[in-house]
Amino acid sequence: MSEKDKKNLPDVEIGTAADMEEVMRKYDRESATRIWEGKPKVIVGVVMALFSLYCIWMTLRCTWDLPIRLTSFLGLITVMGYLTYPARKDHVKPNSMPWYDVVLMLLGAGSFFYYCVNYNSLVMVITSAAKINPASESAVPNAWFYLAIGVVAILVLAELCRRCVGLPILCVVGALLIYTFASGQNLARVIYTLFYGTSGVMATPIQVCAKFIAVFIIFGAFLERTGISNFFIDLANSLAGSTSGGPAKVAVISSALCGMVSGSSVGNTVTTGSVTIPMMKRTGYQGEFAGAVEAAASTGGQIMPPIMGAAAFLMAEYMDTTYATVAVKAILPALLYFTGIFLAVHLEARRLDLKGVPRDQLPKFGVLIRSIYLLLPLVILVWMVSTNTRTLQFSASIAILLAILVSLPHIFADSRSQHAEGGTVHFLKDTATMIVSSLEAGGRSCITVAVACSMAGMVAGCITVTGLASKLINGVINVSNMIPYPPVSMFIALFLTMLCCIVLGMGVPTTANYCIMASTCAPILIQLGIGKIPAHFFVFYFGIVADITPPVALAAYAGSAIAKSDPMKTGVNATKLAIAAFIVPYIFAYSPAMLFVNDPSVFEVVQIVISALLGIFGVAAALNGYLFRPIPKWMRLALIAAGLAMMIPGSATDVVGFAALAAMVLYQRTMAKKAGA
Repeated sequence: MSEKDKKNLPDVEIGTAADMEEVMRKYDRESATRIWEGKPKVIVGVVMALFSLYCIWMTLRCTWDLPIRLTSFLGLITVMGYLTYPARKDHVKPNSMPWYDVVLMLLGAGSFFYYCVNYNSLVMVITSAAKINPASESAVPNAWFYLAIGVVAILVLAELCRRCVGLPILCVVGALLIYTFASGQNLARVIYTLFYGTSGVMATPIQVCAKFIAVFIIFGAFLERTGISNFFIDLANSLAGSTSGGPAKVAVISSALCGMVSGSSVGNTVTTGSVTIPMMKRTGYQGEFAGAVEAAASTGGQIMPPIMGAAAFLMAEYMDTTYATVAVKAILPALLYFTGIFLAVHLEARRLDLKGVPRDQLPKFGVLIRSIYLLLPLVILVWMVSTNTRTLQFSASIAILLAILVSLPHIFADSRSQHAEGGTVHFLKDTATMIVSSLEAGGRSCITVAVACSMAGMVAGCITVTGLASKLINGVINVSNMIPYPPVSMFIALFLTMLCCIVLGMGVPTTANYCIMASTCAPILIQLGIGKIPAHFFVFYFGIVADITPPVALAAYAGSAIAKSDPMKTGVNATKLAIAAFIVPYIFAYSPAMLFVNDPSVFEVVQIVISALLGIFGVAAALNGYLFRPIPKWMRLALIAAGLAMMIPGSATDVVGFAALAAMVLYQRTMAKKAGA
């Protein structure tokens, strides 16, 4: 859509940049950053860019021992974290860093760097918890010093977590630490496990983060600067913009595509929402609905293969499988999720009799196809990692180079148009600026993910050292077994696990979110007899939807800031739109064939998909309250029952649900025709 066409559209009330910043600083700790200007801004930016280069080098060429790589990684993360995030959200004074922040930064980073530099000697001395316990007879000289290093590193990292991730995950870690000490573990044992061992801060989450996720985050930063987000939005407009309620469908398509790359529900809501939400409001959608559509679709981007917001790499590690396997198994659940949102959007447009955007105001597909080369980095990346042609790290590095190459035509055109003379010099300068800014953005985005992953490792460490996992499993099993009927007891166990995932996932980034779920909730389901893959997908889905589930629905709050709508109402609408995400996990928990587990037949998969799609249609219509005409309350309840029946595995329930659904659709259509006559 051209700028001229945009000006001809009616004005609507939308949030300003200041409004969005205020809401994001209030609800999203990641958005409350320190303000740097002038030379300090340049210095901080260079630090971030150099960190990104270090991550790329470390994943490709570094041969250091794992603890050395991880401690150097966390030391640099600590430095960048305190340079970026102030102690208070309302910190607005430019170029200001209080003395205590400097002290915390130096103490925390110094502890990790000390471990890094002296690892070869420490590994020979600190062989057990008793070695760093000053009260133990087998304590090494200066045991208190080694103990203090671990305490300082963990406390400083926890404070950084409070600043950039928020309180929810910190409260979980704090509660587990209290439980750990209450269970009889002494300080030396805790510090040895969480700091010096590989079951705490340096557990699997941060290992995967340093090895895979960081370089993919950097790739995402480069990809955003190629203009791929605008390409996705324009492509979605070209395909669906002219249909009934087109802008909302555009939001669903573009946010799904952009969200899978960005790796952030909140960030993607703000990025694509600034374009799609005003379009939706101009079409006639209410602000609460417009913000909810964007939030639900952006959140769904985290489950959209093949990238899945980089969480797929963690899932592959935890499930002991390949990245390609995870991406393939995620296809059908993601299809059902976005189908549910798309249906809800279409029915709302029909209810309000909303039209699409005129064709002459939309991007031309023939023109857009000329920019198809922007997809080359993504296509090559997926091909390389799915065929195991190269390692994940090498594939991401190649994708970064391709992202730079595909951005050159756009940079060159801008340089030629803005500078009549010396275009080549400006082109080289603009290219260098793009590369540096991408490296800087990638480094900054790594901070919250790395900190959250380290906290998730502490969660796993506390659970391991206390044996809490088995107690949680036994507790859920005992509650579910209160009803002897197996299908019902299984449902109770799944429901309790769902609640745990939603609560634990509130306000936590996607990657760390999944790490926590994989450590705490997935073992419960596996113990109950649910396969490893369905169990991990189940907890992953419900951890994700925490971003749009009140009361801590960060993505919905971000959407409401743009739409100028009530945050809580927006969150409720987003939950209704994403109803498929609350139902689909139960389907593949009972019927793993949806995830292509146990080599299901083609007929079995097709049956599950068709019945699930029809079931989602019934539930979406009931929640929207409109089909061919307004639906009475009794029929809405009946539609929900019919829809759920079709989603329950089994031919008998499918037949009953289909018959009831077909009857109600036919009745609605008949009554609508009579009313029209």
